[in-house]
This record gives sequence, structure tokens and C-alpha cells, in this order.
Amino acid sequence: MKNIRLPVTVMRGGTSKGVYILQSDLPEDRAQWESLLLRLMGSPDKKQIDGLGGSQSVTSKVAIVQPSTRPDADVDYTFAQVSVDKPLVSYKGNCGNISSGVGPFAIEKGLVPVTGETTSVRIYNTNTDKIIIADVQTPGGEVAYEGSFAIAGVPGTASPIRLKFVSPAGTLGKGLLPTGHAVDTLEVPGWGPVQVSIVDAANPLVFVKAKDLGLTGKELPDDLNADAGMLDLLETVRGLAAAKLGLVSDYTRSAWETPGIPKMTFVAEAADYVTADGKEIKKGQVDLLSRMMSMQKPHPSYAMTGAMCTAAAAVIPGSVVQQVLSRGADTQYIRIGHPGGILECGVDYREGPVPEIEDTFGFRTANLLLEGTAVVRL
Repeated sequence: MKNIRLPVTVMRGGTSKGVYILQSDLPEDRAQWESLLLRLMGSPDKKQIDGLGGSQSVTSKVAIVQPSTRPDADVDYTFAQVSVDKPLVSYKGNCGNISSGVGPFAIEKGLVPVTGETTSVRIYNTNTDKIIIADVQTPGGEVAYEGSFAIAGVPGTASPIRLKFVSPAGTLGKGLLPTGHAVDTLEVPGWGPVQVSIVDAANPLVFVKAKDLGLTGKELPDDLNADAGMLDLLETVRGLAAAKLGLVSDYTRSAWETPGIPKMTFVAEAADYVTADGKEIKKGQVDLLSRMMSMQKPHPSYAMTGAMCTAAAAVIPGSVVQQVLSRGADTQYIRIGHPGGILECGVDYREGPVPEIEDTFGFRTANLLLEGTAVVRL
């Protein structure tokens, strides 16, 4: 066993928390990354008691950053989802919440110079082959973390970070609608046919109406975690979608072979509901209800890339998302009701049978929590 001293930064990005690392501090041989990141986070172990992970998928994430050689980017960013209870590190897909910390991290590490009151950081995400522009508040020549902007799922307020996902469609190389259809029908063993929309913008998601799975769309994470049968059903639908996308040959292997994408999402018409912390949300405050899964468990709030994809799906004629949108909703700017509260996001697009998505956008916050050295015993 040898000890590796690894410089790390721990940041909250949006409603996630992760370890941010300069790629130059990792082994050149990427084949060595998996064992190092698993040990760093303390996986596989449900408590991650012997590592930096926080025992949930949203707190078991790693951002790997380096200067970019691309003319359209300042930094390259690779996202790693470290499984909590499996010896698995997935590089499939991106995390929008963790993306919100990349701009501040790049500025803190001197990879991007401050340019004024606001510094725009052009981020190339290697997982999805897409560009993200993060507008970071930098008054006085340094990153401002304190501010008055609040996001659902995070206590208190902080400085806003605007994220714009440029030309987000087609992270799998198959366009906005990778199956070619706004709606597909999946034959779910033991359940029957289920209509879904598989949409790929920022990350691929599979959308299904809550009522088609015997759900309301008001469910909270604890409700779903207590229902093993429903978790299995949700993963089965996700696995079938993964197989339809060609990501797996056997849908029952999806949790191992492609655990992070497509992301399972069920939606419902706007309605009154209560958040996980007991806050009452009224029907008129949201345009739809939506619940996401993350690594086979319910997301405590909502993934940022999920919001970007939901915004894109909302403008696709006939999609499952468009079907449940409140009548008269502004499809260019929607309000998603999720377990933590309300997430507002938008899309710039050109209309058509398959809309051309120019960009999707939303606001997050981030916080610098720790800079130091992790001792990784391999």
C-alpha cells in the first residue's frame, strides 16, 4: 500500500457537492484514475466513511479540470460520477450542478484571469463534447461567493452564476431526438406499454408521465426510497431506454454499464404540493411537476443538466413534457416543481418539427468549502 498526497478542492456546486482536482495532479495514465477516485471518495461503501464522499450520489462527484487548447474554451472539464455502493466510476454524461463550480475553481487556480465585475469562463465538457459558459461574479478581482440569490435545495443565499449550455443537443451524437421520435413506446415486463420521450440536450433523459407508472409527480425522495418495487420499475424503464439508445445490450445491466444516463425523469401537470422541507408550493407557481433519479436513487432536488434537457423537451411538439405543461405556459422559460422547490430555466430555439436548440440556460450558486491535500492510500 502506498500513500498519494493529492491536492484537492471541495466545493458545493448548485445542489451537489464534489471534489475538484487539477488534471495535472492526477496520473497521466487514465487507467489509474478509477481506483484512485474510488479510494478518494471511500467507495464502495454506503457511508463512504473512509473517504471524502457524502453517502449520496449528489455528494460523490469529481470535477477534473485543465487549461484548454481549444479556441472556443478556457478550460477542459471532465465529470466523474463515483458510485457510492459499487466499485464503479462513470464518465458518461455531465453534471450541471458540479459544472457551476468549475468557473469559480478555474479562477481560484489562476487558469482564467478576472476580467471585471463579471468573468465569463468558457468550459469544454469532455463527457458530452459541449461548451458551457459560466458567468461568475468577480468584484474586486476575486470570486464572490456571498450574495442574495437563493436556489431550491440549498440553505441561505449566495452569488448567482449564470450557466449557458451552447448547442446542447446531441451529446450522444444522435441529435435532440436520438430515436427519431418525440414519443416512443417501451414494453415494460410485468407492467405493459409505457410512452416515453427520450431527449438529449446537455444530458440524455427519458421522460415518462407519472400517472403512467402509478405515481402523482408529488412524491418525495423518502417516499420513493421506501418503495423497492417502484425503484425497480423506474430502473427498468430507464434500462429499456438505455437499450433503445444502444448504450446497453441487456436492459437489466443498465445500473452497472450506464448508471448515469439516460437519466430517469417522471413528470406531471402542475399541482399544489409540499417540498421535502415542508414548504407549500402552489399550482400557479410552477409549470409542471418533475422528479429525477440519480444513480438509481431519487434526486433530492433536480439536476441542472436535467433542467436544461427538460427546457429543451418542453418545446418539442408532442413530447411527454410538452403534454403536461400548464396551458399558456411560456415554453421559452419554464418553472419546474421538484422535491426541493422550484427551478427556473430557459431555452433559446428555432421552431420546427424538431426544434433547433441554440442554447439552454439557468442560474446556480457555488461555494468554496475546502482547499487542502487528501491522503489516498492505494
